[in-house]
Amino acid sequence: MHSSSHAIIDQAKEHVKSLFRTKKDDRFVYHNEAHTENVVLAAKEIAAHYKLKGEDYDVLIVAAWFHDIGYFDDASHHEAMGARLAEDFLKKQKAGPSFSERVKAGIMATRMPQQPTNLVEEVLCDADLFHLGSDEFFERNKLMRKEYQLRCDADMDKDTWREKTISLLSKHYYHTDYAKQLLDEGKRKNLAKLKEKQKEKEPKTAQLNTVESEKKKNKSDRPDRGVETMFRITSNNHQRLSDMADNKAQILITVNSIILSVLISVLLRKLEENPNLVVPVVLLLSVNLVAIVFSILATRPHVSAGVFTRKEVNEKKVNLLFFGNFYKMNLDDYTNSVFQMMEDRDYLYRSLIKDVYAQGVVLGRKYKLLRVAYNVFMFGIVISVIAFLIASFPS
Repeated sequence: MHSSSHAIIDQAKEHVKSLFRTKKDDRFVYHNEAHTENVVLAAKEIAAHYKLKGEDYDVLIVAAWFHDIGYFDDASHHEAMGARLAEDFLKKQKAGPSFSERVKAGIMATRMPQQPTNLVEEVLCDADLFHLGSDEFFERNKLMRKEYQLRCDADMDKDTWREKTISLLSKHYYHTDYAKQLLDEGKRKNLAKLKEKQKEKEPKTAQLNTVESEKKKNKSDRPDRGVETMFRITSNNHQRLSDMADNKAQILITVNSIILSVLISVLLRKLEENPNLVVPVVLLLSVNLVAIVFSILATRPHVSAGVFTRKEVNEKKVNLLFFGNFYKMNLDDYTNSVFQMMEDRDYLYRSLIKDVYAQGVVLGRKYKLLRVAYNVFMFGIVISVIAFLIASFPS
């Protein structure tokens, strides 16, 4: 477990608990100390599954403690206020700027709609809405409605609140695989119960209209979400395969470099005394050199021109997602071009497809060269050993 060994977490816990006591407001019956503790516990549970350690773990738990403390100062922008309070606290604790920025980014990622950019932020977002798929959902949902009525001094009827809750559950999705496996089924059941209650309240005609509109909505929502998931998973898989290829090439380069250094420093000096070893040594040297060359070729980067023209953007010919196409451009031109791409669904998806395709092409080249390198090394070593054995026992 990660508990007492992380001093910054204990300090954050005591600081936030102190803020809850000094800023106590009876209107906040949901976003209170108990909710924050539940989010911290959920974050620890998910973090344990992913074996988060060190700074990643500290960032996650500190952000979890601060993520809702801003409600007391500015409920509408509580994430920004919580991030500011966390920053002030971390400055006093002399935490590094990088650590502080990661904590603030984690807190801001919980803002609806949630937009996490890394695993730590995904864990925090799932922990914040952990209850949506739990048995405690309806109890906590009642507290949220009560808090809204107290805070806004408005009486929202159950039917309107139920509609908003159904909309939230329909649009929400968990980010981590752990939360999906653990909570998705429970969330579906909770959503089904809400819809069942809604049907009991609606006239028959209204029920039919609602069902049809939800079907149309689901049909329009699912492809976008599914496509985004597909691109994200494919890109992550390609990145992992690329990292594996680089590691394999590095291993091959290291092993062959060691063999080369031994050959050059030891055996080459003794060739005059043992002329029968010339052929095996030269053969092994050649094998090592070829294997190293192909391993380097597999990892050698290819850099593009780094510029694009307005015409290429207008004609949708340039992939703005690949750094090689824009690293020499100025920020304003690139920003305007990206906004133009984001407004054009077809251009955006084509760019994503190009990016995935380009990754695949690079991977294909890497693995083809690696295969050659490994084949040369494997067969070359076997032949070289045989040659050494033959040379060691002349007829």
